[in-house]
Amino acid sequence: MTGNRTFTMVKPSAFSQGYTGQMLAMIENAGFRIKAMKKTRLSEEQAGCFYEMHRGKPFYNDLVAFMSSGPIVSAVLEKENAVESFRTFIGATDPAKAEPGTIRKLFGKNMRENAIHGSDSDESAMRESGFFFAATDLF
Repeated sequence: MTGNRTFTMVKPSAFSQGYTGQMLAMIENAGFRIKAMKKTRLSEEQAGCFYEMHRGKPFYNDLVAFMSSGPIVSAVLEKENAVESFRTFIGATDPAKAEPGTIRKLFGKNMRENAIHGSDSDESAMRESGFFFAATDLF
């Protein structure tokens, strides 16, 4: 999986505003292939496990509460140099600093409600994908 796959999640605020379809179309139009995808809702415990690396940081509790506040769409994407390409494509974490035309600039509200998650490394992509999908889920 290293190098050519990454993980993403449409966050609860973007999902509730009906942006999921537009965002997925943009992702596919940018040349990313969806290898696995599902709609789910994280419990607080699941969100806490997913964001375990941030435990103890000032934003952790708010992040867990937000990510368990409504449905999300998770997906494994494939493209050459997937992690770096996708992070550039979605834009800066802060939508106010994101480049025009990026998903976060178009659909994000603020640092927490920035519309979409994208893995920050190949290692994170593997861990995050494995959190949501079994190897048999990847097509």
